[in-house]
Amino acid sequence: MGDLKTYLDINEQLYSRQLYVLGTEAMRRLRGSSMLVSGMKGLGVEIAKNLVLAGVGRLTLRDPSPTCWMDLASQFFLSEKDIGQNRAKASLPHLAQLNSDVYISTYDGPLTETVLRGFQVVVLTDSTLKEQLQVGSLCHEHGVHFLVASTRGLVGQLFCDFGEKFIIHDPSEAEPLQSNIGHISQGSPGILTVLEENGHRFQDGDWVTFSDIEGMTELNDCGPLPIRVRDKWTLEIGDTTAFSPYLRSGAITQVKRSQTRSYEALPLSLHQPRIMAANLQEAERARCLHQAFRALHKYQAETGHLPRPWCLEDANELVILAQGLEPLQGDNGKKVNEPLDEALVRKFAMTSTGDLSPINSVFGGMAAQEMLKAASGKFIPLDQWLYFDALECLPEDGKPPLRPEACAPRNCRYDGQIAVFGDDFQKNLGKQCYFLVGAGAIGCELLKTFAMLGLGAGQGGGITVTDMDTVELSNLSRQFLFHSWDLNKPKSEAAALAVRSMNPALSVTAHTKELGPDTEHVFGDDFFSSLDGVASALDSFQARKYVSERCIHYMKPMLESGTQGTQGSAAIFVPCLTQPYSTSSEDAETAYPVCTLRHFPSTIEHTLQWAWNEFEGLFRLPAEMINRYLQMEGPQALDYLKTASLSFLSPPQGWQECVAWAWGRWQHCFHDSITHLLQYFPHDKVNEEGVPFWSGTKRCPQPLEFDISRDTHLDYILAAANLYAKTHKLPGSQDRDELRVILQELPAPAFHLHTHTPIFANDQELEQSSEKWGKGLASFVCPSLIGKDDDSNFHMDFIVAASNLRAENYGIPPADRSKRIVGAIIPAIATTTAVVAGLVGLELYKIVMGHRCLSSYRHSYLQLAVPHLSRWIPKAPCVQQVKPHSLPSPCREALGSAGPLSYLHYPQEKYDLPVTMLLLDTYLLYSRRWPEAQVTELAHRVTGKEPKMGQKELVFEISCEDEEEDTTFPPLHYRLC
Repeated sequence: MGDLKTYLDINEQLYSRQLYVLGTEAMRRLRGSSMLVSGMKGLGVEIAKNLVLAGVGRLTLRDPSPTCWMDLASQFFLSEKDIGQNRAKASLPHLAQLNSDVYISTYDGPLTETVLRGFQVVVLTDSTLKEQLQVGSLCHEHGVHFLVASTRGLVGQLFCDFGEKFIIHDPSEAEPLQSNIGHISQGSPGILTVLEENGHRFQDGDWVTFSDIEGMTELNDCGPLPIRVRDKWTLEIGDTTAFSPYLRSGAITQVKRSQTRSYEALPLSLHQPRIMAANLQEAERARCLHQAFRALHKYQAETGHLPRPWCLEDANELVILAQGLEPLQGDNGKKVNEPLDEALVRKFAMTSTGDLSPINSVFGGMAAQEMLKAASGKFIPLDQWLYFDALECLPEDGKPPLRPEACAPRNCRYDGQIAVFGDDFQKNLGKQCYFLVGAGAIGCELLKTFAMLGLGAGQGGGITVTDMDTVELSNLSRQFLFHSWDLNKPKSEAAALAVRSMNPALSVTAHTKELGPDTEHVFGDDFFSSLDGVASALDSFQARKYVSERCIHYMKPMLESGTQGTQGSAAIFVPCLTQPYSTSSEDAETAYPVCTLRHFPSTIEHTLQWAWNEFEGLFRLPAEMINRYLQMEGPQALDYLKTASLSFLSPPQGWQECVAWAWGRWQHCFHDSITHLLQYFPHDKVNEEGVPFWSGTKRCPQPLEFDISRDTHLDYILAAANLYAKTHKLPGSQDRDELRVILQELPAPAFHLHTHTPIFANDQELEQSSEKWGKGLASFVCPSLIGKDDDSNFHMDFIVAASNLRAENYGIPPADRSKRIVGAIIPAIATTTAVVAGLVGLELYKIVMGHRCLSSYRHSYLQLAVPHLSRWIPKAPCVQQVKPHSLPSPCREALGSAGPLSYLHYPQEKYDLPVTMLLLDTYLLYSRRWPEAQVTELAHRVTGKEPKMGQKELVFEISCEDEEEDTTFPPLHYRLC
């Protein structure tokens, strides 16, 4: 790989989404780190992949073992041609292609004291307990951060030891809390009242600073102070008796402080484990699994192999070994005497030979995130053990257990999966037809999971993926199917090509169309009817809602997922079994009052939204309206023309005119409009009660004077001029020296109280004016759409510069580029994506297996920064009763029996068609099969048309006349033979 280089400089465009999660300082610490991943089976390569994408400085891979068939079920960088080859060496070239910033090497010798001291973080996977204890002790002694990660079938464990004095520099992902001050009393303690309608979110013991306070200015200059919470609106801030009286304004801001944690070495923690658990039931299950892993190590040491798949004899031996272990000790040192869950240990034993991609994704993401914490000091590490199982994926109670011969190895790439679920299930996976919507970060991980599972890789099966986006540089730090040579290529096509190399048997069809009403001719009745399920990997609530509606319409299960920074969620929606997908009020975008944005901003979020609106109003909307005008005729065209910006009536002819326009816009936004506002509302204005107008959340602004020597002023001019040039298809420039020369030569913009827009006496005058320039406009109007993944197009430069200048007007602390811009850029990191995709894969197992018990399914939520992972059973759909019948539930009973009858009735002539109806939320089931002749005759009477040749189904709109309240029914689909 060449000589080792240290890359302390951060490629902000490549890591832009990750920087929003970690911040610059944590990212710098990562770039200087050195890590070792020992064991390169499925779990090891997941960890390594995530570390490489994150941009660690140096990564060493260790695995002395050769590749075998069992590895291919989850090791996505190995293939049949690698059988017998060293796992680490075979994986290295693929990992190296993910990120050229990371120096990657291999090592296959023993882990001696000297070797271990060369690393900052070490993780062992696929290791013996003897090796774990030896390496763990050495690492603890020499201050090397140490982890153990292990997966067996549907169960996994994770252990962390970061030493006796581990410093957490920044414990949380959230921005520091900030509130506007309404009043501060003089006294001991001084009482501070916040202005927020919903109160503050501070906690006892938080440390805070103060800024922009008028009157009690002593607080502006003091260092961080601790606070005590009185209620949602008031805080105690210490003795303010000697301070000046408070007058108005100001902000209180949380200060993040470092924390120190202490960890026990593995030899002690093995017998007295601190286990992450949400409740007593989870804690008991985790302790049982802890003992099961200890027993498994003992079984392997005694027999030289793992228990045979679904072999009851081997499983019972493991139960006996677990029962013979010394009881664990609690935090107080006393023994924890609780009965062993033999059924749990038995299931663990019978599936422990398995090696599953979804479980490895979950633990690979979580282990990698803990390693990033160890190197960066960002976020709170695990304390100290984590256990997770998804044994509910196995056949539901009442079904016969799998036979050992059905799960025996076959020397094929799916052996690791067959060991858990059997060969018949593997064949069923291959027959599946699935639709993946979105080929971004989650989409790439899901495609990898599908390839490892063999989903759609058999006869009659297949995967269809669609995504309208192209690959951009910032995608490469978290969307691992893409490489530098894929830049500007369609994501769906590049991802499909990459995933075929992981499993050549996988059948993948790529589309570049957006799923929506405009593409229902492509993704229509025939397409959806042929599917077995849909996986949604979208970052828009509106798009997710549409996918959900399609799945409800066609009665298809939907796998849903999403991430934001270290937070993620995975959900499953099964027709008639779970409630359908819906967006909560928390998912809705925040809307700020127009008046607040225009004249009275008080937070950086307000100025960011204002800057976003400026971008849309200057560089996208007017250009789009002009382009629509060029395609229209008559009154509608004139309506669009009336809304056109002045810039399109007098377009620039070159770069200098673009700079002049940008300067004029700067002058209007940050000087003239503020001066105008202060003429209406002077600094000393008071209302009828004598209360100052500029008080509370209203910050009194100050106009800015343009200063060519200030970078923030020049940033705005450079970004605005380039965007203006691009809109008119003129060449721009990034030369700041040239820009200064042009600005020095230009006359200063004249003062204007209002923006000037053209005024025409009538439509004829407008139309006459348009003849001079309108029809030639098509050659130079180019709307700018926000490019959230491209930092080179001046979009984010404009928004950040405009927001910060606006913030300076109003005395609001500015934002830097590491702050996500008004929610348009979603913070993202590869570790969260991997965990979420793994959780989705586990729910996919259940759908394909045909689970019909609601208790088998799980919704999931995770927050890796804490860390926290919760799973719960989805809610069942609500049943509506339609008079005069009490409708049956659950739907599987309705589908299997005639049930009560109602009638589909056409009022003009009697066509009473018997049907059993069951309304479950937005699912409506009909279990009667009508004679096709009656149905087509009814359709002809209603529409006057015969079914088209090749038409697959008829759709009826359903109403219920005898209901006291309106009941909305989904359409009824009648499939034609």
